Amino acid sequence: MPKMGESISEATIISWLKNVGDFVEAEETILEVATDKVDSEVPAPVSGVITEIRFQKDDVVEVGTVLALIDSDGKTETRNKKQDVSEKNSIKASSVEVQQPKIDIQKLTTNPNAFISPLIISIAQKENLSIEELQAIPGSGAEGRLQKSDVFNYLKNRKYPLQSKPIIDNRQLSTSSYPKPKINFVEGKDRIVEMDRMRKMIADHMVYSKQTSPHVTSYIEVDVTNLVNWRNGNKDKFQEKHNEKLTFTPVFVQAVAKAVADFPMINVSVDEKNIIVHNDINIGMATALPSGNLIVPVVKNANEKDLVALAKDVNNLAEASRNNKLKPEQIQGSTFTISNVGTFGSLMGTPIINQPEVAILALGIIKKRPEVITTEKGDEIAIRSMMYLSLSFDHRVVDGFLGGSFLRKVGDYLEQFDTNTTI
Repeated sequence: MPKMGESISEATIISWLKNVGDFVEAEETILEVATDKVDSEVPAPVSGVITEIRFQKDDVVEVGTVLALIDSDGKTETRNKKQDVSEKNSIKASSVEVQQPKIDIQKLTTNPNAFISPLIISIAQKENLSIEELQAIPGSGAEGRLQKSDVFNYLKNRKYPLQSKPIIDNRQLSTSSYPKPKINFVEGKDRIVEMDRMRKMIADHMVYSKQTSPHVTSYIEVDVTNLVNWRNGNKDKFQEKHNEKLTFTPVFVQAVAKAVADFPMINVSVDEKNIIVHNDINIGMATALPSGNLIVPVVKNANEKDLVALAKDVNNLAEASRNNKLKPEQIQGSTFTISNVGTFGSLMGTPIINQPEVAILALGIIKKRPEVITTEKGDEIAIRSMMYLSLSFDHRVVDGFLGGSFLRKVGDYLEQFDTNTTI
């Protein structure tokens, strides 16, 4: 199983594209695997015949585990599993482990202990484990992150479970005795669609976020007329000069990154009673996939990049998302997330925080409306391009003053966009 990222210790097999006995060329894709929200292809490291497949579809396999064997000479060689290391080194290897070279990615800046993965939550629900018990289990993953093996080892020796409210799924009510509403199903008319793997993880992540963070949402309205006029007047020139589309998204990312730098306590994570303040400003972009599912590619170090660099990053990430070509490192390490709900025609939204972050910004549709503006001649009615911004924040660590001040600062950067910006 190839390593997909520094904090990822296992992956799920989606499908095998080859069977035992098939001849494969070096670098030819032989199976697809998934970690969290990213699907990845695993290529054959050499040409040869597949002699053994050790795991099947939907199996969860630890990184570094041998998935299959390839006879690089085109014939099967029987291997004695009890051979010691010295004997193995003396035999010419004709079977090769199917692995990818280790991927070197930027180390996560977030504290992994602040986030319990959907897989761990699923196990905890089945075993009736409480949040307190999960937090008390020592993690063996990167930077102490809790792994599936850690939970199973704990369960083997579990004698006296901590008395605490267990993790509940969306099929239960925590304290209410109100019965689950009956779903009317009409045979022959209604149909059942089973959630796919990604939708299940999204559902778990959303429920976890709402249970973890007390959400508060604030709203402002901003006048982006100058920004709209600048973009309309420069998008063709930008395309010709840089071979990149000029959308509003890189401008939004830039404004958010500047505001985060002004209010660094919005760029944090919560680790029990500690607040982890992140130095890097990595902006996640909530993106809809063609399947209808959601993914959050990340613009790394957004505060260090100019508008051209941001446009390239945004366009590359959007293209990779549409084609399901995102790499694991491209969806890791975000410290703040934006969601452009205006893409779907929405005026505003109340987004759910992307854990373990503490705030998320939704940007509504830009619409022309008659507005009262103040000019040298006094108040006048003019056609202006207006947009709503809404910020959902974690009220455990972000109060109304910080949330409102940050949101207003983002609006100021958009309203006061420098129309002399060179491209």
